[in-house]
Amino acid sequence: MAAGGSYSIVEYFGGDDGYRCGYCKHENGNFSHGMWSHTMTVQDYQDLIDRGWRRSGKYVYKPIMNKTCCPQYTIRCHALNFHPSKTHKKTLKRVNKFLSKGEMPVERCDEGHEGEPMDSVHEESVRPPPEDPQKIDHSEVQDITTSPDSDSTNSTAPTTPKEDAAPASAEKTSSVTPKPGNGADPNRPLCRKAKDIRKERRLQKEQQKQQETVSSSPNPAPSKSSSNQSKSLEEFITESLPNDPLHRLEVRLVPVSFEDPDFLASYEQSAALYARYQMTVHGDAPYECGESEAETAPDGPDVGYGSFHQQYWLDGRIVAVGVLDILPSCVSSVYLYYHPDFSSLSLGTYSALREIAFTRQLQQQSPKLAYYYLGFYVHSCPKMRYKGQYRPSDLLCPETYAWVPIERCIPRLEISVYSRLNENAQAGDALALKDLGRALVLHRRTVMPYAAYARKRKGLNDEKEVEQYASLVGQTCAERILLYRA
Repeated sequence: MAAGGSYSIVEYFGGDDGYRCGYCKHENGNFSHGMWSHTMTVQDYQDLIDRGWRRSGKYVYKPIMNKTCCPQYTIRCHALNFHPSKTHKKTLKRVNKFLSKGEMPVERCDEGHEGEPMDSVHEESVRPPPEDPQKIDHSEVQDITTSPDSDSTNSTAPTTPKEDAAPASAEKTSSVTPKPGNGADPNRPLCRKAKDIRKERRLQKEQQKQQETVSSSPNPAPSKSSSNQSKSLEEFITESLPNDPLHRLEVRLVPVSFEDPDFLASYEQSAALYARYQMTVHGDAPYECGESEAETAPDGPDVGYGSFHQQYWLDGRIVAVGVLDILPSCVSSVYLYYHPDFSSLSLGTYSALREIAFTRQLQQQSPKLAYYYLGFYVHSCPKMRYKGQYRPSDLLCPETYAWVPIERCIPRLEISVYSRLNENAQAGDALALKDLGRALVLHRRTVMPYAAYARKRKGLNDEKEVEQYASLVGQTCAERILLYRA
């Protein structure tokens, strides 16, 4: 990945041809713009995902929202205000029960979401460009512009959390024929459902506790029941775990870099797990993750920015790996792969909850890092709507690139799979392209504005292609990212 003081370098591919959709399986209904990222700084990637881009390895793509069959809206969760849903709590209890007692759920809790990708699969035909600008000696590059931001990020294998569909519990009904008698006893109270009786008893206990608290203290503190309701995500994660559980789970964060000893020591085991996951769940062959490195910043988290593997070690072996990008404003979930034998534990949901908790931890070190990005929300694909359960969350307007609370977006998406989302009809793209001439290009090892390149360019006119690229990345990124020109 780009080292400190380096540029982001990309090659733009356009997006005229349709290809197979990973959601609805339409053979050529998926349309997206794409570019190959030779290097990418963390700030540039943060700005790109805030304009609807997403990476899969080193391939960075942006769905053509008003043209593709299944529009994909960037979704982010407000990590600091997140509260787990009932389904999320069940998943945490399920995992903790396994760790404590070794009880593995029999049912497939990820039924319907097993192996479902977080992001749309990019064009399989895309391969690394034959010429690699990253191999250029940066000391030989002539820079006739100002230096860009120095933060940098990495690239690795793609991924995604998966949500499980909690099985609905059916009420048991008796099929035994009642004995003949004289009917209901008028002296006894009417029969009531057990559920109603339990609810009434619970309310009575809560009222009794509140009364006891008030009578014992002149300045009553919050009742136990109210404190339970405000229990944090972190408390749910560690709830009911004994000091000596049957299984021990350790979560380790390692930077994706072959220069890091922890990453190097676990690489073979992690790669083997990835291969098994891909072949078992997706029916694919494994491919190597790209080499990259973490970068630090004065106001950033202690671990630095970049791509990381969050490894889940169970009793001394890796059973799951979450690929994360730690960026200036967020933790972005890229991909998750896990051992298929543990699929009933809903590790997709569990890892997403752990990653939200991790985001909250990083925010204490870097205040602006407050969001958890889950990739794309695809309302037209029911299996992908689970991401909307991580509340509060926002969807990115595909026209103005403003964030809109998901509650206001759902009614619009029920009417049409593509929607502007932003309710302000007067709002526009604040970072829209205004001056193509200021966009930066890399030509013959020289960094120059596009206006200078256009004057010395020979051959076919590429202004239309460069203008399309610059419009998609926006004026700010166009003036920082180097667009490679052969």
